[in-house]
Amino acid sequence: MGVQANTRAIEKDIVTDFSERMSYGSYLDLDTLLSAQKPVSRPEHHDELLFIIQHQTTELWLKLVLHETLAARAAFDEDEIGRALKCVARVKHIQKTLTEQWSVLATLTPTEYSEFRQFLGNSSGFQSYQYRAVEFVLGNKNAGMLTVFDADPAAHDLLERLLTEPSLYDAFWQCLSRLGYDVPASALDRDVTTAYTLNEDLLPLIKFVYENHDEHWAVYEAFEEFVDLEENFQLWRFRHMRTVLRTIGMKSGTGGSSGVGFLQKALDLTFFPELLAVRTEIGR
Repeated sequence: MGVQANTRAIEKDIVTDFSERMSYGSYLDLDTLLSAQKPVSRPEHHDELLFIIQHQTTELWLKLVLHETLAARAAFDEDEIGRALKCVARVKHIQKTLTEQWSVLATLTPTEYSEFRQFLGNSSGFQSYQYRAVEFVLGNKNAGMLTVFDADPAAHDLLERLLTEPSLYDAFWQCLSRLGYDVPASALDRDVTTAYTLNEDLLPLIKFVYENHDEHWAVYEAFEEFVDLEENFQLWRFRHMRTVLRTIGMKSGTGGSSGVGFLQKALDLTFFPELLAVRTEIGR
């Protein structure tokens, strides 16, 4: 039988019998993945599927962000700066995808969302344990957040563990110290269970690296990668806030937060404050 116009012939070596072979669908467990979208609105609202898929795909990307960030921390623990930055570079690309993804949800109009929002109950992105895990690994730690996950032992245990472990930034400074850099004791001995805050003791070392970058290129590059990471995270937070404002205005969030007001406060949080503060000092 000849090939019809505007069609592509199936090559003879392409596998078509999957009765005893692993297929694309079975490898990815698509039966599970594609059956995980369960709208709760009654009657089922057309746009709830968008809302569910938006948040499910975000959680999948956050799983990979956490995977790569923990790998970067482990690489710093082994003094492998290059390998750590490879992981950070991948995270940066994921962040761009996550930020652009808000444009899809922004097609949900206020009227459309209001027609099924009531069915969400108190479920909210505020309760994303993976998002909190990423924040904890990057240094924005808040022990008070653990109570949100008291009913989810696995999530609570993960966050409790990450709360007590060094952040990615902490591991980086420990790495530099082992490599012979004069990292101040205040950076090496800090209480890692608390949120990272500006340590002015680090500014002379950071300024030195920036002003002598040819001799300290790996560290110089790490500084800039961290700045990119933080900037991307803030862009994601900003797009989140603006999408919520566009969709529900100044109404409270489903999880009980103040909504846009609460999200705006997150824009003041920082992961690597010295890397921004040093810019005021350079060139003076």
